[in-house]
Amino acid sequence: MNPDRRRQLVAFLASLGIDPLHPGGPGDDPALLAPIEEALTHTSARQRGNHERLEFLGDAVLRLAASEYLHRHHPQLGVGSQSALRSQLVSDRWLAELADSCGLETVWRIGPMARGDRAGIATVRAELCEALIGAVYRCWGDSLEPVLTWLTPHWQQASQELLADPDRHNWKSALQEWTQGQGLGLPSYSCEERSTLHADPRRFSCRLTLGAGNESWDGWGPSRRAAEQDAARQALAWIRSAGGS
Repeated sequence: MNPDRRRQLVAFLASLGIDPLHPGGPGDDPALLAPIEEALTHTSARQRGNHERLEFLGDAVLRLAASEYLHRHHPQLGVGSQSALRSQLVSDRWLAELADSCGLETVWRIGPMARGDRAGIATVRAELCEALIGAVYRCWGDSLEPVLTWLTPHWQQASQELLADPDRHNWKSALQEWTQGQGLGLPSYSCEERSTLHADPRRFSCRLTLGAGNESWDGWGPSRRAAEQDAARQALAWIRSAGGS
């Protein structure tokens, strides 16, 4: 690791609120910062060390850190509510958003094909962010505290939004619970590909019908799942405006 890269990584970690030069940190020794460099190196870069092992570690660390965050900041929630909230706080969607907000692209190393894959870049963000969580845990002596220092402000914002709208990003499940409670059975989703462009936000359309099919809603998204979620979101909004929940 050359001096410029070392300084870049130190500055990046400091921007996350976990300065490695502070007491308890790994300092700026290249050997001690090696896990950070490894975590930020995607397999597509075809380097000797890559993010995969640290992503595996980061997956476990992330779930433990999220559980500890909920224990400290939302002890009033029941186990079921904590579990539902945690699933959102450790999702690939949230990790990709975190990577974007933290500027991970300024320090990562990825190959040209991955960089040009607009449809898959969110997955790359999520993978490297999870690997970085594992690397931070490892560099600070297998400690959860620096991970919590970094992630807590982001989780606080996400938790506030999710608790205000419990069905956020999970409208299909919420709609299914409502329809089954009303004896309407399962919603029916019919999707169709409208575009061959991977990054097109209207690549797929989805028509959702309830009961005998007297009511229907159309959703759009870059994937079938996203289009289904959009249709479910619209159906729930209509149901609530009509006083159905």
